[in-house]
Amino acid sequence: QVQVVESGGGLVQPGGSLRLSCQASASIGSVGVMGWYRQAPGKERELVATITREGSTNYRDSVKGRFTISRDSRDNAKNTVYLQMNSLKSNDTAVYYCLANVVLHSLVRSNWGQGTQVTVSS
Repeated sequence: QVQVVESGGGLVQPGGSLRLSCQASASIGSVGVMGWYRQAPGKERELVATITREGSTNYRDSVKGRFTISRDSRDNAKNTVYLQMNSLKSNDTAVYYCLANVVLHSLVRSNWGQGTQVTVSS
């Protein structure tokens, strides 16, 4: 069984900052790549940033230099990923979803959190 729990969304003014957190735990298998996606109203879900267990990161171009993804995997039972969002813009408004890939016997299964709303508005 895999649990993915997000926290940290909210309302912030343009130029402000927010920090999202996500904890993933798997009773079997190991948590591999984790990341954040977002979905704005009327739009498709899009990748924001991902991070491997080794710390390699990937960002969408529009958030580079503003968002930072990090990860704490010291406890294999509780993998935590963070998304520090600075210089927020109105078009960053979306529901942000945490992704945790769980690897078992060379098979990878994607698991999603319930989503957390981020609203950037004055």
